[in-house]
Amino acid sequence: MGQEYFIGVDSGTQSTKTVIVEGETGKVVGRASKSYGLIDGLPQGHMEQLPSTWVEALMETVSASIKASDINPRRVRGIGVSGQQHGFVPLDGDSNVIRPAKLWNDTSTAEECRVLIESLGGRDSVIRLIGNTIPPGFTAPKILWLKRREPWNYDRLRTVLLPHDYLNYYLTGRFSMEYGDASGTALMDVRHRRWSTDVVEAIDPGLMEMLPDLHSSDEASGYLRSDVSRQLGLSEDVIVSAGGGDNMMSAIGTGNTKPGIVTVSLGTSGTIYAYSNKPVIDPEGEIAAFCDSTNGWLPLVCTMNVTVATELVRKLLNYSHGELEEAVQRAPPGSNGLILLPYLQGERTPNIPDGTGVLYGLNTRTFNTENIARSAMEGVTMGLNYGFNRLKTLEIEPLEVRLTGGGARNKAWRRIAADIFNVEVVTLKVEEGAAYGAALQANWTYYRSVGEATSISELTDRYVEVDESSRVKPNPDNVEVYTRLQRLQDKLSTDLRTGFKDHKDL
Repeated sequence: MGQEYFIGVDSGTQSTKTVIVEGETGKVVGRASKSYGLIDGLPQGHMEQLPSTWVEALMETVSASIKASDINPRRVRGIGVSGQQHGFVPLDGDSNVIRPAKLWNDTSTAEECRVLIESLGGRDSVIRLIGNTIPPGFTAPKILWLKRREPWNYDRLRTVLLPHDYLNYYLTGRFSMEYGDASGTALMDVRHRRWSTDVVEAIDPGLMEMLPDLHSSDEASGYLRSDVSRQLGLSEDVIVSAGGGDNMMSAIGTGNTKPGIVTVSLGTSGTIYAYSNKPVIDPEGEIAAFCDSTNGWLPLVCTMNVTVATELVRKLLNYSHGELEEAVQRAPPGSNGLILLPYLQGERTPNIPDGTGVLYGLNTRTFNTENIARSAMEGVTMGLNYGFNRLKTLEIEPLEVRLTGGGARNKAWRRIAADIFNVEVVTLKVEEGAAYGAALQANWTYYRSVGEATSISELTDRYVEVDESSRVKPNPDNVEVYTRLQRLQDKLSTDLRTGFKDHKDL
């Protein structure tokens, strides 16, 4: 019969990464990537991209990864697509893109969030309706923004898609949306996995007809279009899996498909998420109550400031990455009491959009490069731990943290993370978590389609490998230091919030 292969594509904000995975072993045999940027010259808070950018990058990286792998492309059986969450791709009646897509980090919709939440009876009412509140990053306020700010474009709107759905449409010619990515739109009731009539009609009574049918995450989106298959040299019977949002796909790619495992991504921003077999609804709205892309749920915390802060400090001190790590290791746990509140871009969790960075505890003992370097790494990790602790109050019981993202490569950071989270941390052998997860979902979908039923957790247990050489266990003495420091950081954050708002008027 021969070896079978599966392609995973991660279409992100800054680049597209593609991997080719052997179906039998889960080994990555080919990879490629392409970088790109946002549309320049937009007003403050507007973050947009052309969906054609994603299509071009997908086709280029799939072709390049096939060439790099030296496989027979006719042995590819499935493709899975991971995409940046929350983006709004508006299509007209001919299925053409009406305007550039507004992205997850677009904050121009703050007024639309306020209008929507008020029209639905306030934050608590919204959480009762859909399990989430409505922050600017989500999709629903972007649709209302189009209706209010560009009515001429809204009049042309016939189909609403998310970024990964648009790529699935390009590959298959079919509109579809699976539960995981859809749960980040603020249009879906995550408890019951259905569109919320109340929220949809608060935007427009006619909007429901523009939303694709929802389907489970193990159902395929379709098969590869003949012209796409010819261009890539693939068979026409290649299945395109449901795909999902980048966090949902990264959960699969890190083996986070059963209770006890928590994934922490140390990237520009930071995310923490865990598998749950039931909805996890935060009455305060701080934890995003998402579905995952395996038909479970994925409670998630997002912070805006992680390597943003450490990179600014590194550049300020004129350190290489290695020199930064060495400086951090020379300072003691707790940085002699120096604390960085890392709200350099405002903050999402806790919700402090007007937040600013604060160095607290500067004195003659703490005012040196080592303490400042370490306080940045500790500060952003304690910022994540605020959400980590919130997850634990919602009955998530972490047994192991799997670190991904650029910060996971830093040995000093892994030690800090283990001590602050007070849980063993470990990294993965395959770094492209979202792309790898997309390939594994395609594998799962294909084998289910031919009658070889298996659970996604069985698949990830078989294929996802941690790097045991990177494992770090918490140091009880350090845990005690950070427990005290966390209480102080949380109190400072609360006490200074009025000051953050006042600072905007200076």
